Amino acid sequence: MQGIELISHYFPDLTPAQRAHFSALGDLYAHWNERVNLVSRKDFEHLYERHILHSLGIAKVHAFAPGTHIVDVGTGGGFPGIPLAILFPKSQFHCIDGIGKKIAAVQGVIEGLGLKNATAEQVRSEDHKLKYNFIVSRAVTTLPEFIKATKHLVPSTKQALGKQKQPMRSGLLYLKGGELADELRPLRYSIRVTELRDVFTEEFFLTKKVVEVGL
Repeated sequence: MQGIELISHYFPDLTPAQRAHFSALGDLYAHWNERVNLVSRKDFEHLYERHILHSLGIAKVHAFAPGTHIVDVGTGGGFPGIPLAILFPKSQFHCIDGIGKKIAAVQGVIEGLGLKNATAEQVRSEDHKLKYNFIVSRAVTTLPEFIKATKHLVPSTKQALGKQKQPMRSGLLYLKGGELADELRPLRYSIRVTELRDVFTEEFFLTKKVVEVGL
């Protein structure tokens, strides 16, 4: 499966508007990728699996309530922020990155889709002062370094994440791959890890994870 069929397979309840938005992403990213290197050329044929569906892995562990404000830190090409904004049209997503040309492309994708619940800004997380309910990101750096640079963006709740799947009130949802034990060991936060191989059957997801951190 490729394209919208792949997304619809895992998210069968998409509205016609959501299907149209996800379908449009292929051409929009092809257009902007010619101008700015958002996705590597050899990886572009896997856009829907390795970038869009991967971003939506967060939605398989947390459903953002209407009115929730989310910041996508180090958004790069708009992942995971733009796919999540399509899936959660009643939540607000702000995509930030320190590289201006990438933010210009992300803004172009947002405008091309006509998304009303997504914005983009060139700013480093350390210099950003607004508060959000959640931080989302995709493997920008090691977790300890990332948390140090971003924890000021959410209110401190020290939420305990038990074995039950109760929704987080605020915190970090981080897409990561590989072995995480060394990264997680020094952290003094409540953490829950979901293996995406238990959610998506494609080989790409064998080592991919969503890390929830109650900041």
